[in-house]
Amino acid sequence: MPTDTKRVRGPDVSQSPFLFWSRPAEVLPSHEPRADGRQRDQVDVRPVFVRCGLVSQAKGSAYIEAGNTKVLCCVYGPRETERKDETDMKSGRLTTDMRFAPFSCPERGSWIQGSQDKDFSLMLQESLQPAVCLHRYPRSQIEVNVMVLENSGSILAHAITCASMALADAGIEMYDLVLGCSLRQDGGSYVVDPTYPEENSWRSGSGEKRGGLTVAFLPSLNQVSGLQSDGEMAEETLTAGIRTCIEGCYKLYPVIQRALIKAVRRAAPPPAES
Repeated sequence: MPTDTKRVRGPDVSQSPFLFWSRPAEVLPSHEPRADGRQRDQVDVRPVFVRCGLVSQAKGSAYIEAGNTKVLCCVYGPRETERKDETDMKSGRLTTDMRFAPFSCPERGSWIQGSQDKDFSLMLQESLQPAVCLHRYPRSQIEVNVMVLENSGSILAHAITCASMALADAGIEMYDLVLGCSLRQDGGSYVVDPTYPEENSWRSGSGEKRGGLTVAFLPSLNQVSGLQSDGEMAEETLTAGIRTCIEGCYKLYPVIQRALIKAVRRAAPPPAES
């Protein structure tokens, strides 16, 4: 019997569509302790593991791991600007590209850059650009590529910190490092460095004083280079949240400094024998 080539044949083995049903995020109570044991209403960030110089093909690279959040960043350049119409004779150009691996989130994504990836790339560029001495690299561009291997919350803040370390590892002249910290406000309570379920819990609820905040901070200069917030928060709540995020950045600062010092010592040539 001839084969019907016009008909789309289904798979031999099928599964119920309810297995792939996306359940709405559960609203976590704001008065109970956090799932990972950290305290509410305190500057309690997750333990961080950082390391520089993991990618040999890049000019500079860094890896950061906070809980289950894992981010890898590579820096290429400075190199000649590809498009002549974008060449600046007095200043360089910083380009950022932030992408999520398909397996990084509970809902599988694609390699094609979506709207969320583009928004994060723009926020990353706005946070890093004030700290980079672009006037030292005229007619050049510096490329920052961030790959999110696993998203377990506060992804933008950790991507900012990881990209800043990669720039320092590449030897790019900077005014200061850029550290990121996130906060989630839920009524009268807040959590610092929220996890993925904690970030999605307030989005599923409604009411006032619910929102998220991410701050990019230059610790040595004591300046804020980037600020991103969403939700509904009063001016006093937003101001207090910024101060809390700055305190969280200061807690990360010694860890980042030690990681960069270790990277410099590894890359330094051994002392010559007399």
